[in-house]
Amino acid sequence: MAIDSLVVLVGGVGGAKLAHGLAQAMPAQSITCVVNTGDDFWMYGLRVCPDFDTVMYTLGGLVDPVNGWGVAGDTVMALDALRRFGEQPWFRLGDQDIATHMLRTEALHRGERWTQTAGHLTKALGIRLSVLPMTDDDASTIIDTVEHGRLAFQEYFVRHRWQPTVRGLDLSAAERAMMTPEVRFAIERADAILIAPSNPWLSVAPILALPGMRDLLLSRDVPRVAISPIVGGKAIKGPAAKLMNEIGIEVSARAVAQHYGQIINGFVYDEVDRSAPPSVAQLLATDTIMKTDADRARLALIVLDWIESWRS
Repeated sequence: MAIDSLVVLVGGVGGAKLAHGLAQAMPAQSITCVVNTGDDFWMYGLRVCPDFDTVMYTLGGLVDPVNGWGVAGDTVMALDALRRFGEQPWFRLGDQDIATHMLRTEALHRGERWTQTAGHLTKALGIRLSVLPMTDDDASTIIDTVEHGRLAFQEYFVRHRWQPTVRGLDLSAAERAMMTPEVRFAIERADAILIAPSNPWLSVAPILALPGMRDLLLSRDVPRVAISPIVGGKAIKGPAAKLMNEIGIEVSARAVAQHYGQIINGFVYDEVDRSAPPSVAQLLATDTIMKTDADRARLALIVLDWIESWRS
């Protein structure tokens, strides 16, 4: 039974890689990516949306292959010019990247919804997938840290290089935000729902915190599958493992599955963790590492074939 409509909850580099693999493995028009906006923020008057742009640049073939974010070959002449005036920019805004932020900011200032602007940007890059912000509202994630108290997400993640000790997360902005009609429609008609191997707490939790999101997902009697970002007790990229340690959660694929709980009825984890399988109805142990474009397509095909087998 073919999957004609797939929704993927994504954020960060891991989510972008999976989205790219899925676009190679099935018709792009059948895929909707719902992207975390909890890390969006304002800088120098520009609206910067790091998770969304990482997904967009990856799907558009523009992403820096070394970092996994930003535009390949970008320069930072604008930041150098700011330093002449005594500024100390701590967030890397590439010159080509700034063009994206300028267009987005101008559109928002003239009253366009973020979802509409997202559609214009992705279409201009020839992206055939539907890439949707999770909300048009502010949904800023706040990180409560031992060393610095409450930090805006990018202050924690970039300025302090995610080194402060995390005490907790404040998702209250996401809890007040509204799911867009486009996101709701995509989930209501989906044949399957995937949670990408993104950070469950920093990238996926803000999406799940939207009012009505958990109930909507639970109402769908379709495969709802998460892919673990934890392999062999370590995070593939970023602070997931460090954060789990700090908030007292075992750093394991099993703990990720437990975190998602009833939201999922299927779970994909790496074969190195086969000896400690999670307690989920449908399980798939496979190689989940995505080092190359071929790896992304391979993982996407394996997961899609597996989902189709138990849908049938």
